[in-house]
Amino acid sequence: MKKLIPLSFLYLFTFCQEKPAPPEPVFPIPHERQIAWQQLEFYGFVHFNMNTFSDREWGFGDEKPQQFNPSALDARQWARIAKEAGMKGLIITAKHHDGFVLWPSEYTEHSVKNSPWRDGKGDLIQEFVDACREYGLKVGIYYSPWDRNHPDYGKPEYITYMRNQLRELLSNYGEIFEVWFDGANGGDGWYGGANEERKVDKLTYYDWENTHALVRELQPHAMLFSDAGPDVRWVGNEHGFAYETTWSNLMRDSVYAGMPEFSEKWATGQENGTHWVPVESDVSIRPGWYYHRYEDHKVKSLPELMEIYYKSIGRNSSLLINFPVDTRGLIHENDEKAILKMAEKIREDFADNLVKSAKISANTERGTGYEAELAADGDSETYWTVPDGEEGAFLEVDFGKEVSFNRLLLQEYTPLGQRVKAFSLKKEVNGSWEKIAEGTTVGYKRILLFADQQASKIRIVFEEGKAIPVIAEIGVFNAPKLLLAPEISRDKSGMVTLTAPDEGLEIWYGLDDSEPSQHYSEPFMVDKSSTLRVVSIDAKTGNQSEVMQKELELAKEKWRSEAERAIDENPGTYFTVQNNELVVDLGEKIQLTGFTYFPMQARYPSGHITRYSFEISLDGKNWEPVSEGEFSNVANSPIEQFIRFEAKEAKLIKLKALQTSDGNAATVGEIGVLTN
Repeated sequence: MKKLIPLSFLYLFTFCQEKPAPPEPVFPIPHERQIAWQQLEFYGFVHFNMNTFSDREWGFGDEKPQQFNPSALDARQWARIAKEAGMKGLIITAKHHDGFVLWPSEYTEHSVKNSPWRDGKGDLIQEFVDACREYGLKVGIYYSPWDRNHPDYGKPEYITYMRNQLRELLSNYGEIFEVWFDGANGGDGWYGGANEERKVDKLTYYDWENTHALVRELQPHAMLFSDAGPDVRWVGNEHGFAYETTWSNLMRDSVYAGMPEFSEKWATGQENGTHWVPVESDVSIRPGWYYHRYEDHKVKSLPELMEIYYKSIGRNSSLLINFPVDTRGLIHENDEKAILKMAEKIREDFADNLVKSAKISANTERGTGYEAELAADGDSETYWTVPDGEEGAFLEVDFGKEVSFNRLLLQEYTPLGQRVKAFSLKKEVNGSWEKIAEGTTVGYKRILLFADQQASKIRIVFEEGKAIPVIAEIGVFNAPKLLLAPEISRDKSGMVTLTAPDEGLEIWYGLDDSEPSQHYSEPFMVDKSSTLRVVSIDAKTGNQSEVMQKELELAKEKWRSEAERAIDENPGTYFTVQNNELVVDLGEKIQLTGFTYFPMQARYPSGHITRYSFEISLDGKNWEPVSEGEFSNVANSPIEQFIRFEAKEAKLIKLKALQTSDGNAATVGEIGVLTN
């Protein structure tokens, strides 16, 4: 008779086997607060301050508290929209470069306490905090170290002032998840009436070691943001794009806030970085960071916002999208509509993870507790990994039938460090494996986009790494196609050409107040100031793109200048202004209401104009200055600048570069005029 083994013994034998040791960490590794922050992924910026009412990007510091007077401010509206958009928190500009503060600070009169809003009894930071907490959002604080209003800026006394204000912000409003220090520091300013330029040593002036220690003391769980971290770093641009290769590792001791070469040399992180300083990608939903009425129809389109999503969160970065709250104190209707469309599209793209119903296997496993299935269990705390020293490891996904897909999502188990340097995606075709996509770094999250594919089996092959792969999650998705609007181009004569983004799409357009109701078949002339609206339509399905709107000014056919590349209607070209004066003959007398300056667009730009003077003339001999000022933040955000002035008749215009971002000769991508 066969002797039976007791069930209790089988239980102990099965479940008391020794689990293999986990892989050794690959340093650097994240702090627990960094892990919690990365899981937020998506949160919002609120730029609302004195600049909203002075219609500037960077205030000069000479503004008066009486200018700050929103008519219908509702922080609950901000929080509601952020929550509906899927954001996990909001960060507010408590103090921007102009020095005006949104709370009744004990240490300055340049504050809401001296504004008409709430009869001087308001505390916008408190209202903001209350709204965020009501909607379950985390609270973040932006504080500009630069202060163009304070008389002591540039002196040791200012650091005491700054820390006193930080103590107010970080002691009186509950838990803060991120403290955001801007890298713009020093330059022209009002400085209590001195009206002068003050430069500081960005590396040493703020005594960051002790300033950071103060934040740690008051908010031990808060993430500290700046170019250099120490907890989270700037992505190095204001487009919202991280990089194809993005390391969370950074040689932190080599960088500091505001360093000019940061974007070029350090923003991507380094494989051999010494500290874990992950990336935050920041971008505004409009061209500017602050509200300008003329940008009401320049809100980013759904395709633009989705590109930002995939190039930030999809490239090992968090995403911080800015709302330029308007003069009412509300997020504008156009901005709300755009961000909620984005939220809906994200949900649509990731609605069905095809891996959930598939069989997951691997060519090698570390053992019990590290099986392939753990990379698809929806739990970021479990992971698949392989024996030490193993090379050529891959995960295989068997869908059981042929499926369509166009997205791959990967996540590393980052508490053990960032490891993957190269991976590929392959599909089985008639018994062999065909590569369909590849990538480099993974980190917290990587999403690959590729053309629609069909397969019943795929492999994710880990080609190269700093150490063995440790994969927490994988996902495969089939995102519905998003129709793009037609491309608009216009030559100097005013001839407009529309180009469909894909074959088989129809183009419809409308001019001025009309909706797109005219079918496009050939280029057409628009030589006067007009509003053009265009849309792509799939005649087979009836689906259509968003309507794109573009403001067209006077055609430049009659314009003459030695700076031909600055008036060729192509912002991709540029002209270098050797004597820092650019003159254009308009060919006729025109009633002007302003001008536009489009900075040079290039991978390594130079000569962005930061201070300007603009003059007009009827005869080329007698010149009248009509505007002088600053193109704020143009080096980091080289968007088209719109300057308006009282209507004047002119035949010639002259743009003078009084100062450039790098001291080099001024460059102009395109110059234009405004006539309405």
